Amino acid sequence: MPSDPLSAVRFLLCPVCAADMVANGQRAADGIRCTEGHRYDGARQGYVNLLTGRGTSFVPDTAAMVAARDTFLAAGGYEPLAEALAAEAARLLSGIAAPAVLDAGTGTGYYLAKVLDRRPDAAAVALDISKFALRRAAHAVPAALCLVWDIWRPLPLAAGCVDLVLNVFAPRNAAEFARVLAPGGHLLVATPAPGHLAQLRSILPLLGIDTDKAARLADSLSGHFEQVSAAAVSAGLELDAGAVEQLVMMGPNAHHVDAAGIRSALAGTGLPLAVEARFTLSVFRKKEGRG
Repeated sequence: MPSDPLSAVRFLLCPVCAADMVANGQRAADGIRCTEGHRYDGARQGYVNLLTGRGTSFVPDTAAMVAARDTFLAAGGYEPLAEALAAEAARLLSGIAAPAVLDAGTGTGYYLAKVLDRRPDAAAVALDISKFALRRAAHAVPAALCLVWDIWRPLPLAAGCVDLVLNVFAPRNAAEFARVLAPGGHLLVATPAPGHLAQLRSILPLLGIDTDKAARLADSLSGHFEQVSAAAVSAGLELDAGAVEQLVMMGPNAHHVDAAGIRSALAGTGLPLAVEARFTLSVFRKKEGRG
């Protein structure tokens, strides 16, 4: 049976005073509050904004970036990654009754939706700093409690409350991920791999990918996690000009390349363009005594 998104409110702590949180009504749109009286507004689209106080140095995805991502992902280009992620999540959660999942950097909710398709009994919290992304996530994953939050801040969740943290192309706050994970809990991370979109990189000035990215990832998490596995996932893409533009503009490259530049670079290029997407799907287990 699908989870009620408000069932996940029990995992939350007030970002201001760390008191327990309760729902204001029957819907996330009604907002939530803490037992000490701090209130957080819900948006009519179904997410809640927990951010207060000072701003963040992290740049949220824009409406245009989110729209491009939603369109590209809906076409199925990254479905092999989504299915591999969901299968691994299901394996990690097997044997856990009514598990709890945190998607740290959920974006449009595309990957979390695949995970919950396999474990509809899971309670889920989805965090992202972009309200534009969460508008879509709240629609795509109605069973998840969607919250505006900056992952670089202490997470607004109780210690040891979740069984699995998902992190797909998003920032990683290792200490906080470990803190909110239950003993023996896992972190499942998806990152681009060397050679990712290499055919596009020969045409467009896209951001580079560190050839030692997997090793650097493991090293950055080693204080709180031990690596369990790393698997390669790939997807062959046939991209027309519109799909190329969506793929480039849906992520951080959108801050460096514009649509006009993409169209100019593609002029005279044989389309559709055959491109390989390459990813690494890594599993980490929380170390004993951490968090």
